[in-house]
Amino acid sequence: MHIMEGFLPVAHAAGWTLASAPFLAWGLISLRRRLREQPEQRMLLGVAAAFAFILSALKLPSVTGSSSHPTGVGLGAVLFGPLAMVPVGFVILLFQALLLAHGGLTTLGANLFSLGIVGPFVAAGVFRALRGLGASLALGVFLAAALGDLATYLTTSVQLAWAFPDPVGGFAASFAKFAGIFALTQVPLAIVEGLLTVAIFNGLARFNGEELRRLKLLPGQEARA
Repeated sequence: MHIMEGFLPVAHAAGWTLASAPFLAWGLISLRRRLREQPEQRMLLGVAAAFAFILSALKLPSVTGSSSHPTGVGLGAVLFGPLAMVPVGFVILLFQALLLAHGGLTTLGANLFSLGIVGPFVAAGVFRALRGLGASLALGVFLAAALGDLATYLTTSVQLAWAFPDPVGGFAASFAKFAGIFALTQVPLAIVEGLLTVAIFNGLARFNGEELRRLKLLPGQEARA
């Protein structure tokens, strides 16, 4: 999700930046350690980053008068865990703000919190929970990507409602309004993103099976902790 440049009040923009900073630092440390110990994962990480960049760069008109797009972070969260996607999400959002005018520098912290933190953590949590319950790999990947996408937009709705409460109904009314704006478009987009993520994952399983076995993600293996 991209909240545009200068849209949030200064206090909110600063607050979300401070909230995102520890996750970014933690993610950088974790990712650096992972790549130092397993440098062969660089290419697979690049695939996940490119997938997230392309999907989140798509800007589709919404029937409610806004715009919307997939997030693409579910694939990386399933492959590498949510922490790896925090620095990846930061780089993606920074490049999109500077080169595509999607989002902005003042709202980078808020956008990172929704797309690069909440989305991946929800996706990874859903995937691990479903695999622990014995769900199929395809179902786990699908729901991880789809629900991670929806969680991103729900978080953005919270951010906007908190910054701009309704004069009469307060936060709750404002949240219902913002969530309603996104929901009509985002639900089908989340389903499409889930299906596309399954297709990409299946392709990786076919052509990069050994790497996925090292990540303990192929059938018969436990999801990476």
